[in-house]
Amino acid sequence: MKEIKAYIQPFMLQKVTDALHEIHIRGMSISELKGCGREKDESYPHHAQEVVVEYTPKVKIEIVCPEEACEAIVKTIRDVAHTGRRGDGKIFISTIDEAISIRTGHRGDDAI
Repeated sequence: MKEIKAYIQPFMLQKVTDALHEIHIRGMSISELKGCGREKDESYPHHAQEVVVEYTPKVKIEIVCPEEACEAIVKTIRDVAHTGRRGDGKIFISTIDEAISIRTGHRGDDAI
């Protein structure tokens, strides 16, 4: 199993979730958050100056899926969320060792 974490622009959320529904992905968690990345990294940290960090709104989409579905999900998110501008976001993929459904007790792919 894989866990996909995608950090995208908030205005792209509806487009991305619609596209994921088109490829039959329904289970996901969505979080609104703020962060900073390279798009705000204009100064050098070793310079002695006061820097005010402006945090940018982002949306995090988390999906746990069978390994064989991972690439289709990643491609969909990347294709739909891409604008070509800095700050489009990032996608991280991790391996999940085990999943357990609290309600049914199912494990592995059956739990997701």
